[in-house]
Amino acid sequence: MEQDIYKIYHNNFGISFKWINPQTEKVKGKVQLIFRDMGFYLTHSEIKQFYNCVCAAKNTQPCSCCQSNIDSRNILLKTPSNKIDIAVNEKELSQVEDLIKGTLFQLDLEYYLETLCKN
Repeated sequence: MEQDIYKIYHNNFGISFKWINPQTEKVKGKVQLIFRDMGFYLTHSEIKQFYNCVCAAKNTQPCSCCQSNIDSRNILLKTPSNKIDIAVNEKELSQVEDLIKGTLFQLDLEYYLETLCKN
């Protein structure tokens, strides 16, 4: 399967990649972000939106009942899709943040190298 994908970034929680030969036009040019048994096909701008959702979720405080249980998935993480929200704990939120930041860094670096450094 590794020949079928171009890996962008990974951590212990998930992976981001592009399909080398996408099966459908819907997937073409999109990044697949996979973590915790979920996969999202996102554009570069949607990944940035997702990062903003992570930042907003980091600023929310869990209720007093949930603060004592750090493994409790008590943080509601919005996604770029208005139909999907994800319940995560603080550790998972941090890992999603790393996955998204690493993905954005690699995409921006790739863009920089391919377009701005051609000369």
